[in-house]
Amino acid sequence: MMLMYLKLAWRNLWRNRKRTLITVSAIVFAVVVAVFMQSINRGSHEQMIDNMVRFHTGYVQLQDYRFEDEPSLDNSFPFTEEHIARAFEADERITQVIPRIETFMLAGNDHSTRGAFVLGIDPEKEHDFNEIRDHIVDGRFFEADEQSAVVSEGLANRLQLSVGDEIVLLGQGRFGMSASGLYKIKGIMKHPLLDLNNQLVYLPLQEAQYMLSADEHATAVLIGLGNERHSSPVAENLQSVFSDDELITKTWPELMPELLQLLEFDLIGAYFMAGVLYIVIGFGFFGTILTMTLERMREFGVLLSVGMKRTRLAAVLLIETVLISLMGVLSGMGMAWLLLYYFHLNPIELTGDLAETVIEMGWEPVFPMSFAADQFYQQGIIVFVIAMLVYLFPLIKVMRLNILDAARS
Repeated sequence: MMLMYLKLAWRNLWRNRKRTLITVSAIVFAVVVAVFMQSINRGSHEQMIDNMVRFHTGYVQLQDYRFEDEPSLDNSFPFTEEHIARAFEADERITQVIPRIETFMLAGNDHSTRGAFVLGIDPEKEHDFNEIRDHIVDGRFFEADEQSAVVSEGLANRLQLSVGDEIVLLGQGRFGMSASGLYKIKGIMKHPLLDLNNQLVYLPLQEAQYMLSADEHATAVLIGLGNERHSSPVAENLQSVFSDDELITKTWPELMPELLQLLEFDLIGAYFMAGVLYIVIGFGFFGTILTMTLERMREFGVLLSVGMKRTRLAAVLLIETVLISLMGVLSGMGMAWLLLYYFHLNPIELTGDLAETVIEMGWEPVFPMSFAADQFYQQGIIVFVIAMLVYLFPLIKVMRLNILDAARS
């Protein structure tokens, strides 16, 4: 019986090809627009989180248990090759272990001074984690054994520094020790994070440790993972291994709650716009179904007059709606993927004042696209549900249809 209903519904669809194609096109358009809007919104969020994770927090971070309340060099901790080996042994999902030492110092030259965020890193490990060398705009990145620095573009402009110049760093090391150094600038980099781009100085890890009287110490150890969703279980395993060292683990959501709150607030606007879009989609689809139903009133009257039960006619209409919805949703998802892939290869770049505004907000002047799989089927499911709700109109018309009135229409 169901096979007969399916054949009948399929034949009904293609008796009027133009009507069917218009309905399917409406659903395809709805899915493509919904996925495209969702992709732009999620893409910008994913880019912000990715930049913060790769250049600032890591997926998981090891730190002294006192460092969160008092982020100073006094709360750094010893971290040697032995500790790195222990970290890798703690969980096989760990791909990288990147020790860092950080502090605030006064940076200057012969003309002026500025506050600077000084970050001691291992250049090889950093590049493997975040491809940091690709952000050099002038000169090159230092090697691990060099006594030199890389300065962020914003700080270099403020101090009028260029490659080959020298930068003076003055500050305080561990336990009140004076710390100072004179370093030749090997490179200028444009940091993806706007705040850091205006104040960051990179030094080789061992050189920074020596200057700050913190040999073989780190203020934070970033943990690289193959997949972000492993953050919490990996953090638990690391915590059990390093608990005796008075170290704690923090996952990236715990390290940047302000950013997550900002993104959640931004999502409110995105959800509102999506709601408006779905309302427009629903009314557009309803208009198509309304026209299609009214055109077929005489047909419905004839079928009922020759003995077809209303429930069977309603079942055929349901199958027709399901088939149309599936064709539209699946075609829309395929077209949306092709569209996103095109813009992935050819990103939309902003120019002029709008680009300047976006840069000042700390974002790159492009529309990044998200390829998260769930956004495709989520939007498809939502549009499919809207189509099923719209089906209630022809269902009600059939169940209330007066056969004589339909035959005269």
